[in-house]
Amino acid sequence: MTGPDAHLENQDGSDEHAPVLCRSCFHIYRAKGPCPQCNKPRLISHRELLSLTIAHLDCDAFYASIEKRDNPKLASKPLIIGGASGRSVVSTCCYIARMSGVRSAMPMYKAKKLCPDAVILPPNMALYREVGQQVRAMMFDLTPLVEPLSIDEAFMDLSGTERLHHAPPAAQLARLAATIEREICITVSIGLAPNKFLAKLASDMDKPRGFTVIGETDKMQILAGLPITRIYGIGAKTAKNLAKDGLSEIAQLQEMEEATLMRRYGETGLKLYRLARGVDPRKVNISQPVKSVSSERTLDRDLVTFESLEEKLWRLSDNVSTDLKRKELAGLTITLKLKTSMHRIITRSRTLDAPTQLATNIFEVGQQLLKPLADGTPYRLIGIGVSHFRPLTEADQPDLIEPARTKKRVAEKAMDALKGRFGSSAIMKGRSIDAAKTAPNDTNKRK
Repeated sequence: MTGPDAHLENQDGSDEHAPVLCRSCFHIYRAKGPCPQCNKPRLISHRELLSLTIAHLDCDAFYASIEKRDNPKLASKPLIIGGASGRSVVSTCCYIARMSGVRSAMPMYKAKKLCPDAVILPPNMALYREVGQQVRAMMFDLTPLVEPLSIDEAFMDLSGTERLHHAPPAAQLARLAATIEREICITVSIGLAPNKFLAKLASDMDKPRGFTVIGETDKMQILAGLPITRIYGIGAKTAKNLAKDGLSEIAQLQEMEEATLMRRYGETGLKLYRLARGVDPRKVNISQPVKSVSSERTLDRDLVTFESLEEKLWRLSDNVSTDLKRKELAGLTITLKLKTSMHRIITRSRTLDAPTQLATNIFEVGQQLLKPLADGTPYRLIGIGVSHFRPLTEADQPDLIEPARTKKRVAEKAMDALKGRFGSSAIMKGRSIDAAKTAPNDTNKRK
């Protein structure tokens, strides 16, 4: 037998039952009850199980899971990742904290009220990126068609991989989830479907350690039971406008004609019509060029003086520089971002003669952009970013007119080499040391 059913063991001599995949031993069969090979109950069954190839993998409570992995004392405790100040927001939280109502992007003061016993830890982005890269490498072992969405989730197109891995995509994905759990000690949830929209929807349906399949045969029924907000791109504002028209459930959209939705909502109407029926023609796109690299910080208290803002600016510039070097990028345009105490956003940009990835260059331009804006206005957020990327061969060349700039470049490159050899904490520039000394006091301050 060839094709998807080549891996199928017909236990009862008929095709009455949909194929079943054991998530413990990866055996595929047709029968009711536990797996006949390992007798374990972690099973997934769907009539299209062996023919679907588009998947979405999402790490479960990623930041919190890594922290609990590295500190077993946190295993049974509610854990929140984010800044400790009242103005901070929750980056993520473990499932114990979620049982109290804590959610990502929630203001920290609200999270503390909901879960007063929670342990709060600041994010360790360098560690999370490292683990995310480990997970990503395992995904690339299955297919080159991997489209990252963030540090902890990505789409995969497993078309044509069955012959290479001697297993259908569903079995490959189950084995991948088990390998990640065994070797990296975190869990993931997987959605398998005919397209990206349904795959991402599926991966969120049975967290943690979930594996959900949505097929062509059941997509309309599954979608009909969901609110409109489960359609990607439908935010609070759009949902509010739709609610004014009496639309809150996807089932209502399924009953409407395409022309009616387009007449009411234009291109959004066409999107609603298609996605309400599970139609998504987007391909898994492996070429997603980075447009900008930035870092920003919501301040524990409003800052007014140039000196206090400058201190924060250095750390952010160093973060951006580190990210640029890791991604092998250099950019021409540097943009400063500020948010006033009244939530007004101010941006200023400057385009350089040559691209850069050096922290000193980013910081110096940021200083120049910041100085005229430090006029007594209280700011609650500051950020810096680099965009308009150019080849690295054009970046940070020796400066014959200003030799001092060349010395700074050489010094920064030398420190980068030491960091690469001994770790990022092995050496810090003078400004970083000063900032590190003041950081604990900053995080404890309240307005």
